[in-house]
Amino acid sequence: MEEKMVTVEIPASLYAKIEGIIKDTGFKSVSSYVTYVLREVLAEDEEEQEVFSKEDEERVKERLRSLGYLD
Repeated sequence: MEEKMVTVEIPASLYAKIEGIIKDTGFKSVSSYVTYVLREVLAEDEEEQEVFSKEDEERVKERLRSLGYLD
């Protein structure tokens, strides 16, 4: 099933720069490249949000110790 697409405006100079970047690559269009880049950025952002702070990590370790899972 194909996803519904919407239009996003970018400066023409950026579009032209991306055209140069994707030349002779597997990307068939600027749109496909931009979609790929945005998905990568969002995935990185999600990964960063899932990372425990040192404080959180210590709380989890203490809880696991109190339950007998860690020495």
